[in-house]
Amino acid sequence: MKDEVLDAATHSLLLGYLFWVLGFLGVHRFYFGRPVSGVLYLLTLGGFGVAWLLDLFWLEYLHRHTPRHYVRGHTSYSLAWLLLVFLGIFGVHRAYMGRGRTGILFLLTGGVLLLGVIYDLCTLNQRISRDNIKQRYAMF
Repeated sequence: MKDEVLDAATHSLLLGYLFWVLGFLGVHRFYFGRPVSGVLYLLTLGGFGVAWLLDLFWLEYLHRHTPRHYVRGHTSYSLAWLLLVFLGIFGVHRAYMGRGRTGILFLLTGGVLLLGVIYDLCTLNQRISRDNIKQRYAMF
């Protein structure tokens, strides 16, 4: 059972390509579980555009090497990421994950002045995985 959970794909390559379009902000890097390089992309606008262009050829590699410890479950990585990227300052992704209070806080404060959105870019994969593990064990 454990191997089955780890072998299941949690992140979509197609969504990775969509996020690559926004890649100069590092979104695809965050999505594929690389928050450090995501922050560097955010600060340098995709390595001044050069690294962003090169990543077009690296996306399949990033997808194949997405950290294997992410666990599939009730909460969808793809949906949560779409909500974060396109509606993050409104806290919709937080409401989707059952965190309504902080979702309202994001709505009223513009994603806590965008710092909360950046924090969520760095930690969303881990939180989804943790929530999916909790939900899996709550069933037993």
